[in-house]
Amino acid sequence: MKRIGVIGGGQLALMMGSAAQKLSVELIVQTPNPNDPAVSIASNTIFAAVDDATATAELAKQCDVITFENEFIDIQALSKLATDKVCFRPRIEALSPLLDKYHQRCFLQDLGIPVPKFTLPESLFAVSSQTIQYTKITFPAVLKARRHGYDGQGTFIINDLTSLEKKLYQDPGKNHKNNLIESHFLLEEFIPFQKELAVVAARSTSGEISTFVVVETQQEQQVCRRVIAPADISLQIEKTIKDIACKVLDNLQVVGVFAIELFLTNSGEVLVNEIAPRTHNSGHFSIDACFTSQFEQHLRVVSDLPLGNVAMKIPCAIMVNLLGYETLKSNYSDKRSELAKIPGAHVHWYGKSESRPGRKLGHITVLFDKLNRDEAMTIANNIESIWYS
Repeated sequence: MKRIGVIGGGQLALMMGSAAQKLSVELIVQTPNPNDPAVSIASNTIFAAVDDATATAELAKQCDVITFENEFIDIQALSKLATDKVCFRPRIEALSPLLDKYHQRCFLQDLGIPVPKFTLPESLFAVSSQTIQYTKITFPAVLKARRHGYDGQGTFIINDLTSLEKKLYQDPGKNHKNNLIESHFLLEEFIPFQKELAVVAARSTSGEISTFVVVETQQEQQVCRRVIAPADISLQIEKTIKDIACKVLDNLQVVGVFAIELFLTNSGEVLVNEIAPRTHNSGHFSIDACFTSQFEQHLRVVSDLPLGNVAMKIPCAIMVNLLGYETLKSNYSDKRSELAKIPGAHVHWYGKSESRPGRKLGHITVLFDKLNRDEAMTIANNIESIWYS
């Protein structure tokens, strides 16, 4: 039996569980807390932070290959472990240009892949002991933490210079040179888009690539609320997006599943927003709607198994995230029971012990026997009225 180490024990690792059983793969998880979701499906758990490379060295002794559930890792420390005896998939070199959002933007730009205009905020200011001079930026703009931002955390819509100063400097109006926050941000143009899109793609050890259908993602406050599969886009836009995915994965020589989030602008241009070097929220629909889920596909490629068929089994699906809206210890069993009664519904619960605003507690996917986006959105609104009532 193949033994796969997973760095991270959240819901993405949890959802590998049923795929691991199907493929007769054993999962060993490195995660800090006994109540983390994936502990329940792991054959063994090393309780340590995901950036604890010493714990990862112990994990490697129990596994044939190590993969990642999240990217909050110490990449320099892991690079020292990445020898012939410790096999990381995707490889550490494939992760290196992606974990820092500024480096990721530069990587994509060097490949000739369109991205929003971007810069480092400090390059926009002429600093003196008393004043800060504003140059060459149009508001609104988007300020992002270069590392460790997710689910809207670390991302800010900036509408004016004063707001930008408050985010960038510990003590606005004083000596900015001495008060610049060293957490490092990326500043980029705000894109007026007609749709946000995403695609999940897998690349095998032989270099074969398969892509799931392109989906539309609907965000609120930079957190994904809904995913519609397939996206309502032209064949040419779909081809452009899948070509981008292939170019990225081939250039990095990825082995594993990556997700790419994109903007479709009002002028019809496709811009890459972000790359997630792992399974992703935009691919959760695949568990119920596709012959092979993103989680099974990921385990297949990291285990040297043939790629699965990622075609959709049905014409249309919509995935709705069940987000926390209060601070409370509850499993919301009554609401989940009500949601499960919706025709075509599949409710997935992550087993987290506490709800808090914005936290992903589960998701629901509804399958449709015909392509009807109006009906899908009506069902999504019904789901949210039940969940957030």
